[in-house]
Amino acid sequence: MIPVMRPTVTIDSLHVYPLKSARGIDLVRSRLGTRGLLHDRHWMFVDARGRFISQRTHPILATLAIRLDDHELELSHPNTGTLRIPLPEPFTLDGPRQRVSIWRREHEALDAGDTAAEYASRLLGAPTRLVSALEANFPDGYPLLVCNLASLKDLSERQGVNLPMNRFRPNIVLQGLAAWDEDRIAEIMIGEVRLRFVKPCTRCVITSLDQTTGEAAEDPLPTLKAFRYDNALKGVTFGENASVQSGSGATIEVGAAVEIIWKKSSGR
Repeated sequence: MIPVMRPTVTIDSLHVYPLKSARGIDLVRSRLGTRGLLHDRHWMFVDARGRFISQRTHPILATLAIRLDDHELELSHPNTGTLRIPLPEPFTLDGPRQRVSIWRREHEALDAGDTAAEYASRLLGAPTRLVSALEANFPDGYPLLVCNLASLKDLSERQGVNLPMNRFRPNIVLQGLAAWDEDRIAEIMIGEVRLRFVKPCTRCVITSLDQTTGEAAEDPLPTLKAFRYDNALKGVTFGENASVQSGSGATIEVGAAVEIIWKKSSGR
Protein backbone atom coordinates (compact mmCIF):
# COMPACT_ATOMS: atom_id res chain seq x y z
CA MET A 1 0.00 0.00 0.00
CA ILE A 2 1.32 3.43 -0.92
CA PRO A 3 1.41 5.63 2.21
CA VAL A 4 -0.70 8.79 2.18
CA MET A 5 1.59 11.82 2.31
CA ARG A 6 0.23 14.64 4.41
CA PRO A 7 1.15 18.13 3.25
CA THR A 8 3.86 19.99 5.15
CA VAL A 9 2.33 22.93 6.99
CA THR A 10 4.56 25.88 7.87
CA ILE A 11 4.27 29.46 9.09
CA ASP A 12 4.07 31.69 6.01
CA SER A 13 4.15 35.03 7.85
CA LEU A 14 3.94 36.66 11.29
CA HIS A 15 2.39 40.03 12.13
CA VAL A 16 1.87 42.23 15.17
CA TYR A 17 -0.15 45.41 15.60
CA PRO A 18 1.47 47.30 18.48
CA LEU A 19 -1.23 49.99 18.39
CA LYS A 20 -4.67 48.42 18.13
CA SER A 21 -6.21 49.01 14.67
CA ALA A 22 -3.18 50.90 13.33
CA ARG A 23 -0.80 49.60 10.66
CA GLY A 24 0.83 46.25 11.38
CA ILE A 25 4.47 45.18 11.47
CA ASP A 26 5.67 42.11 9.54
CA LEU A 27 8.10 39.94 11.50
CA VAL A 28 10.52 37.12 10.78
CA ARG A 29 10.22 35.83 14.35
CA SER A 30 8.34 36.76 17.51
CA ARG A 31 8.28 35.75 21.16
CA LEU A 32 5.03 34.36 22.49
CA GLY A 33 3.47 35.28 25.80
CA THR A 34 0.41 33.97 27.60
CA ARG A 35 -1.62 36.70 25.90
CA GLY A 36 -0.33 36.44 22.35
CA LEU A 37 2.71 37.72 20.48
CA LEU A 38 5.01 40.19 22.20
CA HIS A 39 3.84 43.81 21.81
CA ASP A 40 0.72 42.84 19.84
CA ARG A 41 -2.07 45.38 20.54
CA HIS A 42 -0.29 46.57 23.65
CA TRP A 43 -1.32 50.19 22.99
CA MET A 44 -4.69 51.65 22.06
CA PHE A 45 -6.43 54.95 21.35
CA VAL A 46 -9.53 55.69 23.44
CA ASP A 47 -12.11 58.47 23.21
CA ALA A 48 -13.15 60.88 25.96
CA ARG A 49 -15.31 58.16 27.55
CA GLY A 50 -12.51 55.58 27.51
CA ARG A 51 -13.96 53.54 24.64
CA PHE A 52 -11.54 51.97 22.17
CA ILE A 53 -11.13 53.53 18.74
CA SER A 54 -10.67 51.41 15.62
CA GLN A 55 -10.68 51.61 11.83
CA ARG A 56 -14.40 50.86 11.91
CA THR A 57 -15.01 54.53 12.75
CA HIS A 58 -11.59 56.03 11.99
CA PRO A 59 -10.09 54.54 8.77
CA ILE A 60 -7.19 56.99 9.09
CA LEU A 61 -5.67 54.54 11.58
CA ALA A 62 -4.68 52.31 8.64
CA THR A 63 -2.30 55.07 7.54
CA LEU A 64 -0.62 55.46 10.94
CA ALA A 65 2.80 53.82 10.67
CA ILE A 66 4.29 52.13 13.72
CA ARG A 67 7.90 51.43 14.60
CA LEU A 68 8.93 49.63 17.75
CA ASP A 69 12.24 48.61 19.26
CA ASP A 70 13.58 47.90 22.72
CA HIS A 71 13.77 51.59 23.52
CA GLU A 72 10.77 53.39 22.09
CA LEU A 73 7.41 53.29 20.34
CA GLU A 74 7.21 55.55 17.30
CA LEU A 75 4.00 56.72 15.65
CA SER A 76 4.27 58.46 12.29
CA HIS A 77 1.71 60.10 10.00
CA PRO A 78 1.97 62.74 7.23
CA ASN A 79 -0.65 64.93 8.94
CA THR A 80 0.82 64.94 12.42
CA GLY A 81 4.49 64.10 12.07
CA THR A 82 6.24 61.68 14.41
CA LEU A 83 5.66 60.88 18.06
CA ARG A 84 8.31 58.94 19.99
CA ILE A 85 7.51 57.46 23.37
CA PRO A 86 10.44 56.08 25.39
CA LEU A 87 10.06 52.61 26.84
CA PRO A 88 9.42 51.58 29.52
CA GLU A 89 8.58 55.18 30.51
CA PRO A 90 5.89 56.43 30.75
CA PHE A 91 4.49 52.90 30.88
CA THR A 92 5.24 52.02 34.49
CA LEU A 93 2.98 50.53 37.11
CA ASP A 94 3.26 53.84 38.97
CA GLY A 95 1.86 55.87 36.07
CA PRO A 96 -1.66 57.35 35.80
CA ARG A 97 -4.38 54.81 35.12
CA GLN A 98 -7.87 54.87 33.67
CA ARG A 99 -10.69 52.47 32.95
CA VAL A 100 -11.13 51.71 29.25
CA SER A 101 -13.60 49.53 27.37
CA ILE A 102 -13.45 47.18 24.38
CA TRP A 103 -17.00 46.31 23.42
CA ARG A 104 -18.58 45.19 26.73
CA ARG A 105 -15.33 44.40 28.53
CA GLU A 106 -13.54 46.88 30.77
CA HIS A 107 -9.80 47.01 31.41
CA GLU A 108 -7.53 49.07 33.59
CA ALA A 109 -4.89 50.77 31.46
CA LEU A 110 -1.90 53.07 31.84
CA ASP A 111 -2.23 56.53 30.34
CA ALA A 112 0.65 57.64 28.08
CA GLY A 113 0.42 61.31 29.06
CA ASP A 114 -0.65 64.63 27.61
CA THR A 115 1.89 64.85 24.78
CA ALA A 116 0.68 61.55 23.36
CA ALA A 117 -2.95 62.61 23.88
CA GLU A 118 -2.36 65.86 21.99
CA TYR A 119 -0.82 63.94 19.08
CA ALA A 120 -3.68 61.44 18.99
CA SER A 121 -6.32 64.17 19.23
CA ARG A 122 -4.81 66.07 16.30
CA LEU A 123 -4.67 62.89 14.23
CA LEU A 124 -8.28 61.85 14.87
CA GLY A 125 -9.83 65.30 15.18
CA ALA A 126 -11.43 64.65 18.58
CA PRO A 127 -10.28 64.27 22.20
CA THR A 128 -8.25 61.06 22.28
CA ARG A 129 -5.80 59.46 24.67
CA LEU A 130 -3.16 56.79 24.18
CA VAL A 131 -3.12 54.00 26.75
CA SER A 132 -1.09 50.84 27.27
CA ALA A 133 -2.24 47.49 28.58
CA LEU A 134 -1.52 46.10 32.03
CA GLU A 135 -2.37 42.58 30.84
CA ALA A 136 -0.14 42.40 27.75
CA ASN A 137 -2.66 43.35 25.06
CA PHE A 138 -6.07 44.70 23.99
CA PRO A 139 -7.61 42.06 21.69
CA ASP A 140 -11.23 42.24 20.59
CA GLY A 141 -11.77 38.89 22.25
CA TYR A 142 -8.89 36.41 21.84
CA PRO A 143 -5.08 36.69 21.96
CA LEU A 144 -4.28 35.41 18.47
CA LEU A 145 -5.74 35.29 14.99
CA VAL A 146 -4.56 32.49 12.68
CA CYS A 147 -5.35 32.56 8.94
CA ASN A 148 -4.85 30.11 6.08
CA LEU A 149 -3.14 31.23 2.87
CA ALA A 150 -5.12 28.72 0.78
CA SER A 151 -8.41 30.12 2.09
CA LEU A 152 -7.39 33.61 0.99
CA LYS A 153 -6.57 32.26 -2.47
CA ASP A 154 -9.98 30.58 -2.71
CA LEU A 155 -11.75 33.74 -1.53
CA SER A 156 -9.78 35.84 -4.04
CA GLU A 157 -10.82 33.54 -6.88
CA ARG A 158 -14.46 33.84 -5.84
CA GLN A 159 -14.09 37.62 -5.49
CA GLY A 160 -12.37 37.95 -8.85
CA VAL A 161 -9.54 40.04 -7.37
CA ASN A 162 -6.38 39.25 -5.43
CA LEU A 163 -7.19 40.26 -1.87
CA PRO A 164 -4.20 41.03 0.36
CA MET A 165 -3.99 39.13 3.63
CA ASN A 166 -3.43 42.34 5.59
CA ARG A 167 -7.13 43.18 5.18
CA PHE A 168 -7.80 40.36 7.67
CA ARG A 169 -5.08 41.46 10.12
CA PRO A 170 -3.79 38.03 11.17
CA ASN A 171 -1.01 37.29 13.64
CA ILE A 172 -0.03 33.94 12.12
CA VAL A 173 -0.56 32.86 8.51
CA LEU A 174 -0.25 29.16 7.65
CA GLN A 175 0.65 27.63 4.31
CA GLY A 176 0.37 24.00 3.21
CA LEU A 177 -3.26 23.50 4.21
CA ALA A 178 -6.19 23.08 1.84
CA ALA A 179 -8.67 25.95 1.65
CA TRP A 180 -10.85 26.20 4.77
CA ASP A 181 -9.00 23.37 6.55
CA GLU A 182 -8.84 25.70 9.54
CA ASP A 183 -12.50 24.86 10.21
CA ARG A 184 -11.43 21.33 11.12
CA ILE A 185 -8.42 22.11 13.28
CA ALA A 186 -8.54 21.72 17.06
CA GLU A 187 -4.97 22.77 17.87
CA ILE A 188 -1.64 23.47 16.25
CA MET A 189 1.84 22.82 17.61
CA ILE A 190 4.93 24.82 16.67
CA GLY A 191 7.82 23.21 18.49
CA GLU A 192 7.02 23.61 22.19
CA VAL A 193 4.18 26.03 21.44
CA ARG A 194 0.62 24.72 21.50
CA LEU A 195 -2.25 26.91 20.31
CA ARG A 196 -5.92 26.01 20.63
CA PHE A 197 -8.39 27.16 17.98
CA VAL A 198 -11.25 28.66 20.01
CA LYS A 199 -13.76 29.90 17.43
CA PRO A 200 -13.99 31.26 13.89
CA CYS A 201 -13.39 34.99 13.57
CA THR A 202 -16.39 37.00 12.40
CA ARG A 203 -15.40 39.80 10.07
CA CYS A 204 -16.35 43.47 9.86
CA VAL A 205 -16.02 46.45 7.53
CA ILE A 206 -12.25 46.71 8.15
CA THR A 207 -11.79 43.92 5.58
CA SER A 208 -13.03 46.35 2.92
CA LEU A 209 -10.43 49.05 3.74
CA ASP A 210 -7.11 49.36 1.94
CA GLN A 211 -4.56 48.89 4.73
CA THR A 212 -2.13 51.31 3.10
CA THR A 213 -4.42 54.24 2.30
CA GLY A 214 -7.39 53.69 4.62
CA GLU A 215 -9.70 54.13 1.63
CA ALA A 216 -12.59 51.88 0.65
CA ALA A 217 -11.59 48.97 -1.57
CA GLU A 218 -13.08 45.69 -2.79
CA ASP A 219 -15.48 44.42 -0.13
CA PRO A 220 -15.13 40.66 0.49
CA LEU A 221 -18.05 40.48 2.94
CA PRO A 222 -20.82 39.83 0.35
CA THR A 223 -18.71 37.06 -1.20
CA LEU A 224 -18.02 35.54 2.20
CA LYS A 225 -21.68 35.77 3.14
CA ALA A 226 -22.58 33.52 0.22
CA PHE A 227 -20.67 30.56 1.68
CA ARG A 228 -19.18 31.51 5.05
CA TYR A 229 -22.13 32.79 7.06
CA ASP A 230 -22.23 31.30 10.56
CA ASN A 231 -25.76 31.20 11.97
CA ALA A 232 -24.57 30.65 15.53
CA LEU A 233 -22.12 33.56 15.41
CA LYS A 234 -24.45 35.71 13.27
CA GLY A 235 -21.68 36.79 10.93
CA VAL A 236 -19.32 35.80 8.15
CA THR A 237 -16.08 34.14 9.15
CA PHE A 238 -12.47 34.12 7.99
CA GLY A 239 -9.61 32.89 10.16
CA GLU A 240 -9.58 31.33 13.60
CA ASN A 241 -9.27 32.94 17.01
CA ALA A 242 -6.72 31.07 19.09
CA SER A 243 -5.44 30.92 22.66
CA VAL A 244 -2.06 29.92 24.07
CA GLN A 245 -2.13 26.51 25.74
CA SER A 246 1.62 26.13 26.31
CA GLY A 247 4.95 27.52 25.20
CA SER A 248 4.77 31.00 26.69
CA GLY A 249 8.21 32.58 26.36
CA ALA A 250 9.13 30.56 23.27
CA THR A 251 10.00 32.15 19.94
CA ILE A 252 8.22 31.21 16.73
CA GLU A 253 9.45 32.14 13.27
CA VAL A 254 8.50 32.20 9.61
CA GLY A 255 9.14 28.84 7.96
CA ALA A 256 8.70 26.85 11.16
CA ALA A 257 6.94 23.49 10.80
CA VAL A 258 3.40 23.28 12.18
CA GLU A 259 1.83 20.09 13.48
CA ILE A 260 -1.95 19.90 13.04
CA ILE A 261 -4.23 18.32 15.61
CA TRP A 262 -7.57 17.79 13.87
CA LYS A 263 -10.98 17.87 15.50
CA LYS A 264 -12.26 14.36 16.14
CA SER A 265 -15.28 14.99 13.92
CA SER A 266 -13.14 16.16 10.98
CA GLY A 267 -12.55 12.66 9.63
CA ARG A 268 -8.78 13.23 9.55
